[in-house]
Amino acid sequence: MNNVIISLKRFLQNKNTVTVLGVIAIITILYFAYNYQVKQETEPVRIYVAKETIQPRTLITDDMVETKKIPKAAVTSNVIRTKSAIVGKYSNYNTTIPAGSMFYTETVISEDELPDSSFTKVKDGEIPYNFSVTIDSTYGNSIYPGNIIDIYMKAVNDAGEIMVGKLLENIEVLDVIDKSGNKVFENTEENRTPATLIFGVSSEIHILLRKASYMKAYSVELFPVPHGGNIPVEGDTAVSSQQLKDFIESHTVANDELIDETTNTTETGE
Repeated sequence: MNNVIISLKRFLQNKNTVTVLGVIAIITILYFAYNYQVKQETEPVRIYVAKETIQPRTLITDDMVETKKIPKAAVTSNVIRTKSAIVGKYSNYNTTIPAGSMFYTETVISEDELPDSSFTKVKDGEIPYNFSVTIDSTYGNSIYPGNIIDIYMKAVNDAGEIMVGKLLENIEVLDVIDKSGNKVFENTEENRTPATLIFGVSSEIHILLRKASYMKAYSVELFPVPHGGNIPVEGDTAVSSQQLKDFIESHTVANDELIDETTNTTETGE
């Protein structure tokens, strides 16, 4: 018995033996730690997901939400875990939530947080302008937000001649709206008809377009053309942008006169 004990002590005191046992111990610890971590990460957890495709600016109701088991590793920190943070909220204005998708903090917002994205895109120094269009003037609903367009003008001059020309160019379309004020391209399940293009222009151009839109006596028509495109001249004469601007200004009241008239009306109480 003593010999066995002595042999065991010698075995344990051997440096090679200690090294081998240490390596085995480390490998064993790493093995169990790795398996525990894998189990933790792959173990499914219940997460709220969209039961159907949810379009932008849509109120999320209880029947649009269901739970689904998803591996824990796939659930990132921005995934919403509570139903109360989803139901009664809205899908973000720039987000379509696909069926089966998890709800993320950036895709679900409150009603107060819903912005009018058209106006948030207007550049500094510009003001938004609502430009009336039809399905035909948008080339069968082929003008999209982000497109660059030119504005052409057709009118009858004092000589009774029809003149056509490019009034403005390089206008960026910010949004396309239907007659109910809905964004034409935000909902993939509805066929909406364009009624208005929204874009930003300077104050001077804004007034110019307003004036032109009121010149019914001269049969003024304004219509969009994709930038770089050309239109056939069907009038009696083609004119430059400056000629069109001069025509508008010469047949409407000057801006300063409009301001004076407004001031006088306010002062006299008429």
